[in-house]
Amino acid sequence: MAPLEPPYTRLLVERYESTFRFYAAVLPKLSGCSLARGTEGSGYASWDDCEGRTMFALFSRAAMAAAVGEENVPVGASVVIRVDGPEALDAGVELCTSAGATVVAPAQDRPQWGPTMRAAHLHDPDGNLVELQTY
Repeated sequence: MAPLEPPYTRLLVERYESTFRFYAAVLPKLSGCSLARGTEGSGYASWDDCEGRTMFALFSRAAMAAAVGEENVPVGASVVIRVDGPEALDAGVELCTSAGATVVAPAQDRPQWGPTMRAAHLHDPDGNLVELQTY
């Protein structure tokens, strides 16, 4: 069976409103994805690529717990957002911090991960790890 669209990351978050505002501010500028569904108060939102495929979603942890049981809701997540070059990486860190992220590890070369890899790590407002990277 052929997949309908590529997999995407869905974060289960406690602080939905502030986390929504963070991703609404940074995803369009860093990835070109646009908000397709949801609002700051809806408890669910998703962003699509230019071809209309869902690429990223937020979901209230409480809503998921109601659906599958608290003991079945995973803890933690990681999101990777690729950007185009070192200047874009620095600008992305600035954009993310102005939207509510905190820097965990500043932008630095990571040759152990790839010969030309450079990455910065941040926490979004809900504490999820966000990696901005460029090759």
